[in-house]
Amino acid sequence: MTNRLISETSPYLLQHANNPVDWFAWGEDALALARRLNKPILLSVGYAACHWCHVMAHESFEDSQTAAMMNELFVNIKVDREERPDIDQIYMSALHLLGQRGGWPLTMFLTPAAEPIWGGTYFPKEARFGKLCFIDVLRETARMFREEPGIIENRQKDLLSRLATRTRAAGSSTVTAADLDNFARQLADMIDPINGGLRGAPKFPHSLALEMLWRAGRRTGEVRFFDLVDLSLERMCRGGIYDHLSGGFARYSVDDRWLVPHFEKMLYDNAQLLELLALEYLRTGKALYHDVADEIVDWLIREMTTDGGAFAASLDADSQGEEGRFYVWTKDEIDNVLGKDDAPFFALHYDVSADGNFETRNILNRLTGPNANAAEEARLAKLRAKLLEARQNRIRPNLDDKVLSDWNGLMIAALVNSGVIFKRPAWIELAARAFDFISSAMTKGDRLGHAWRADRLVFPGLASDFTAMIRAALTLHEQSGNRRYLELAFSWQHALDRHYSDDTRGCYFLTANDAEHLVVRPNATADDATPNHNALAAQNLVRFAVLDGDNQWRKRADRLFDGLLTAAMSDPFTHVALLNALDFRLRAAEIVVAGREERSFASAALNLPFVERIVLRAPSAAALPLSHPAQEKIQRASEGLAFICIEETCSLPVLNAAQIAETFDTMRKSKNLV
Repeated sequence: MTNRLISETSPYLLQHANNPVDWFAWGEDALALARRLNKPILLSVGYAACHWCHVMAHESFEDSQTAAMMNELFVNIKVDREERPDIDQIYMSALHLLGQRGGWPLTMFLTPAAEPIWGGTYFPKEARFGKLCFIDVLRETARMFREEPGIIENRQKDLLSRLATRTRAAGSSTVTAADLDNFARQLADMIDPINGGLRGAPKFPHSLALEMLWRAGRRTGEVRFFDLVDLSLERMCRGGIYDHLSGGFARYSVDDRWLVPHFEKMLYDNAQLLELLALEYLRTGKALYHDVADEIVDWLIREMTTDGGAFAASLDADSQGEEGRFYVWTKDEIDNVLGKDDAPFFALHYDVSADGNFETRNILNRLTGPNANAAEEARLAKLRAKLLEARQNRIRPNLDDKVLSDWNGLMIAALVNSGVIFKRPAWIELAARAFDFISSAMTKGDRLGHAWRADRLVFPGLASDFTAMIRAALTLHEQSGNRRYLELAFSWQHALDRHYSDDTRGCYFLTANDAEHLVVRPNATADDATPNHNALAAQNLVRFAVLDGDNQWRKRADRLFDGLLTAAMSDPFTHVALLNALDFRLRAAEIVVAGREERSFASAALNLPFVERIVLRAPSAAALPLSHPAQEKIQRASEGLAFICIEETCSLPVLNAAQIAETFDTMRKSKNLV
């Protein structure tokens, strides 16, 4: 037997003409052979521009072992859905009737009479995250055809269950979206239903945990998850943990209702909260989140930006030897600045009293005050500006003005992601300036340093510096299309692999192999106040797979998950960032935008939640490597189009930028990712 596709004219079929699979095109020759040999048929349907069709081809149809099993057990038929939409429609409808969601590649198993038995879409070569291993699918489907021909269609659910049990390979990750949902529900039960945040005191923002709940809301459609995020963010924004005059969040509150902060402000907290505010604003349109985000960035520009354009690490809690002295007020001080007409109005809204709410002084907050209408909010804004001007005359807390690569990477990405959502191009320019400083002043060759101050660089950097700055570079690249960012990201990733890899687990040590020798080499996988570097690395690797077109990046991400998810699930609360990265691996939409109108298509794609999408911008085929699977898509583009792939299933071309969001939502619903 031989591969018969070489004589076909379809570009899609010709792409498979050299596979070791004994492919037939659809036709009587194949059907007659199946009847004569009484062999089931493996039908594979796709199209030339389908990314996940290419992935399955590379993983399985080009693999000699997989091909040998296909050839032994089945008659194999390859169909171009654009050439034979009738065949595609019949078997796609059959898949729907079997209770499964459709998409391409379509993989169906048929009787010798071409009657549908069972099927799916993309099957990986190896079992992962609840997806069935393709070789086991082949073996078990053929067995059931031989041994249970009369009941095979009635046993489809049982087949899925048995395959899932048999394909949980030893040492491989078995964490699924359902596992993520279960942990999110446990986490939700830990949230304070009155004040938001985790129950009890002290209260930290725990941005990663709130992001997990937000993702769970998107994944499951359960409003409870969103409500808890909204409650937590609103109470933080109204509480004393937020600086209502200058902007910016303190590190945590010492009480259980966000009133009394530990007054220091950290760059990393504000980066993570800025992204959360953007996500929740995208969902709710709540003006409070828009205003607070604006104020955070104003604070960042005014107080935290260094001469080179990068961002300082933190502001101290103390001034004049007293914590919080710079930030708190007596009622008399408020009266003196605002006057008798405005001071009572302000005091009503910001919890100001003669007795004070913190050691005879007042921490400004809006936890208990009345709601204000638009006119009252405008009046309050002017009064806050007066108080801020008066506060500038106080002795300021010390600024730790060292520049940290990893914390700056978090803020750069946050400025880009939130700048897109809030329509603030100046924020993206601010991010690019900080990035330029770090990529020039804080590097030696392809390696990053960790900290910079007064022309002194702490070198070599940490794995956290590389992963955060790679994420920043990829975010800037997706937003701008500038390949310089992508090239730097690749360069840094290669350096990370060369100097930090933990080959036994597929993850990364914190320190370099040529750094100072310590009694042990740090390799913690748990989150701190920032996401663990391995979690950031996992998301970066998934993005590289799309932007570079090489599925080896995704395999490396999966190896990292395999090495760490067992530990993560034994202590999930300390590994939230890794579980969020897994959600990204399972659910992120891959959006290819191409053609002369690429910019407008990219703008529409970028306005989707940044935790759920990867945008590949290619105005022409020359923008990508010749081997990139999106080449076919781009060559078809003229004015502009987009392709959206979710969970290894690709849409038909989207020809109107305004329809990207609708197509994205439709595909999510079709995957039960409401």
